[in-house]
Amino acid sequence: MRDVRVVPEFDPGHSEIRGGLPPAQFIGYNQSVPAAAPYYTEEHIMAYPIEYIAGIDLYNAGEFHAAHDAWEELWMGPVSPNEKLFLQAMIQSAVAFHHLQIGRPGAARQMYSRAKEKFARLNQRVFMSLDLEDYQAQLDQALAWLLKVADPRGVEQPSIVPPVIRLQRCIMQMD
Repeated sequence: MRDVRVVPEFDPGHSEIRGGLPPAQFIGYNQSVPAAAPYYTEEHIMAYPIEYIAGIDLYNAGEFHAAHDAWEELWMGPVSPNEKLFLQAMIQSAVAFHHLQIGRPGAARQMYSRAKEKFARLNQRVFMSLDLEDYQAQLDQALAWLLKVADPRGVEQPSIVPPVIRLQRCIMQMD
């Protein structure tokens, strides 16, 4: 039986993203891991492709480019149109944070906007057990500042806490 990953408790001193910092200074590092609040369950591991689950682990660890790679591998395979749209939105939201990590807020804004558009087209409240309303609310809280300025490259990046991906207990039957 595989271990279920758990969500680290956020400590404002360790959970902020600032442009150009290494991933170890983004979220969840060097923190105690509580026994509660799993990212997903054993049932999710059995029901969903391993690339999806791996992407969740990588994303929640602040490894946004690696999460993109995991989800892109799945996206490039035989998936339903809705799954493809969902994965594109997840990939683009991960890439938005990656761009902030490497100091490219203009590119982050483009990816954030594209992710929002794809989530809107998907028009689902929950997909692959992810509460999209909650995820998008967290995404907006972290990244809405990118859309409120004429050019985010000329603005000092605020402190950002990326969304935490936690799957709901329900398992979706895929097309």
